[in-house]
Amino acid sequence: MTTSNEAETAIQGSWQLDPPHTLVEFSAKHMMITTVKGHFGSVRGTIIYDEEDPSRSTVEAEIDAASLYTGTAMRDNDLRSSHFLEVEKYPTITFKSTRVELSGSDRGQVIGDLTIHGVTREVALETELTGRGKNPWGKEVIAFEARTSINRKDFGLHWNMALETGGVLVGDIIKIEIAAECVR
Repeated sequence: MTTSNEAETAIQGSWQLDPPHTLVEFSAKHMMITTVKGHFGSVRGTIIYDEEDPSRSTVEAEIDAASLYTGTAMRDNDLRSSHFLEVEKYPTITFKSTRVELSGSDRGQVIGDLTIHGVTREVALETELTGRGKNPWGKEVIAFEARTSINRKDFGLHWNMALETGGVLVGDIIKIEIAAECVR
């Protein structure tokens, strides 16, 4: 006999982010003319995916802010410093969903609270369920892609430098792209 909790768990599957198969990327304009990209190497989280009603799904994720990588050690150290993320004081970036709004069978907005640098703001992630299957070890996996843009100043990240040719060194808009594979 199945209890109501067991039935609910079957419908609302709990999925753990698989860090080696999850990528959280960010990009920003440099000198207002080119785009610099980076990613975070350490991310963990849980998705409760409700198959009968995906709008009842939830997401919680945590990123180790110090795990950022742009390919340039000097820039990475600056991004970790008090100029930007201040990782010694604010070691994690978190996201906790508050609601899901569907726009199709495999698409929607996951809306929630993003906390960066000790500041929490609501953001909407344009999200797509991109696939589901079994990995070579027999574990059930599910994958999502999501994207959003934020203004870094909304999170207390104000440092910048004026350029003598006009403009500034670092753009305010940060684009975020996520490719997440999760294991049941």
